[in-house]
Amino acid sequence: MSAKIKYTNEPLGKLEVVSDFLPRPEDLVFRDEGVKVTLALSRRSVEFFKTQAQKHNTQYQRMIRRLLDAYAEHHEQLPASRSSGRGQKRRAA
Repeated sequence: MSAKIKYTNEPLGKLEVVSDFLPRPEDLVFRDEGVKVTLALSRRSVEFFKTQAQKHNTQYQRMIRRLLDAYAEHHEQLPASRSSGRGQKRRAA
């Protein structure tokens, strides 16, 4: 067992009051507005995410959502001129 702590009435030295720097509880909720969609995924992909989610003690839907969010964020930052041209049709002026 550990030794008992002996408290004394000695001065603590120079103290500094620190302002509250912790965020409010409502600021800790990092939820974007969700939109429900119906999406058919391959069985292989879903099984992969379910297995990984189980290993990391999380939800597979959350992993897929974060992956899509990261993909979208990455491609929003790329210059608009980097288009692959796939699936685009030229419009007549």
